[in-house]
Amino acid sequence: MTTPLLQVRGLVREFGHGPGLVRAVDDVSFDVMQGEALGLVGESGSGKSTTARCVLRLIEPTAGEVRLDGEDMLALGGPALRRLRSTAQLVFQDPYSSLNPRMTVADIIAEGIRIHRPRESSTTVKDEVVDLLELVGLRPDHLTRKPAAFSGGERQRIGIARALALKPKLLVCDEPVASLDVSIQAQILNLFADLRERLDLTLVYIAHDLSTVRHLCGRIAVMQDGKIREIGTREQIYEDPQHEYTRALMAAVPEPDPRSERAKLAARRSAQTTEAGRP
Repeated sequence: MTTPLLQVRGLVREFGHGPGLVRAVDDVSFDVMQGEALGLVGESGSGKSTTARCVLRLIEPTAGEVRLDGEDMLALGGPALRRLRSTAQLVFQDPYSSLNPRMTVADIIAEGIRIHRPRESSTTVKDEVVDLLELVGLRPDHLTRKPAAFSGGERQRIGIARALALKPKLLVCDEPVASLDVSIQAQILNLFADLRERLDLTLVYIAHDLSTVRHLCGRIAVMQDGKIREIGTREQIYEDPQHEYTRALMAAVPEPDPRSERAKLAARRSAQTTEAGRP
């Protein structure tokens, strides 16, 4: 049996102490296979982003186990942790605040390469940066510009190129299209799908609704109040959701056909009226 690239077991993250203690991540467990795209979906405050940051050890979990490519992430430190971290990279939600405004695109993308492969020649680094730019749909003449010269979608492409610079196996995407226009969202989602196929990438894709993960993720985990309420294939989640919270998220997904959307809203209002009339 193939070992998952990412294994998470009993993950817990608590904030505060005593009566003010909050368990933001509560006994979360899941696997992600090599080349798979897992969607992690839930409303704001459900624990999705905290889970992702614990997995990458950007914040320390209170308890649990995280194994990446067979190695215990939580047991490593120093050079060993730095080496393993290059295997997993994060694409941030906000393409405006996640890029250093004082750096050029070339320096932003090359920074990770210079840190992790300091002996690489400047020519090799530049060639890699150009290849990465083209991979995400940008041009070599963008190298000398700074983030302010780009649109939100272009900045997110720069952030994706930066994440890919270390040739990761796992890409954790923390609501990467949430701040973008709907038309641009589709382009970025298509880019992730293309990159996953071309590079055999494994994705953990975080979203606050089910609409953006439908065509990208083969499996979906639904989070609420720090817990995974339901996890299953795309078909199971969309066609036969088992948990009431999943069904509520499904009901909130807009239909592309206005007639279908009106029918769904009418059915929802009818159900609410029926429920209100019960003793």
